Amino acid sequence: MAASSFVSLSLDPPLVAVCMQKTSTSWPRLRRLRRLGLTVLAQDQEDACVRLSGKGDRFSDIDWVRTADGAVFVSGASVWLECSLFDEVPGGDHTIAMLEIHRLHTEPGVAPLVFHGSAFRRLDLAVDSEVASGSRGNPM
Repeated sequence: MAASSFVSLSLDPPLVAVCMQKTSTSWPRLRRLRRLGLTVLAQDQEDACVRLSGKGDRFSDIDWVRTADGAVFVSGASVWLECSLFDEVPGGDHTIAMLEIHRLHTEPGVAPLVFHGSAFRRLDLAVDSEVASGSRGNPM
């Protein structure tokens, strides 16, 4: 299953929130698992994103790993968050799933995949020295 976004929710306990469509056939099965893997794909994993958001065998032709606790992650990703379901609340045609983070793994130097404005984008990792020093005015 693919989620287009998640949001930081709490530091204590560490929580993130993900919105699941109420019509999802995957979420009822996933919510019962002891651990859930939340993967932030790398910027070169557009094909994996498209495959994971589709129907059928989403993990065919995708390298993945499973932790000892059962969480599944896509290999080569930017970030992995090993989570468990903390709580759920209704949100219109979605269910807001609050996930407690138990483990976090980041890959230094691996930029995340960004989907914005109905297209995949890349983060500009170069820092403009004038912006960083505050010598330029507000760009807005």
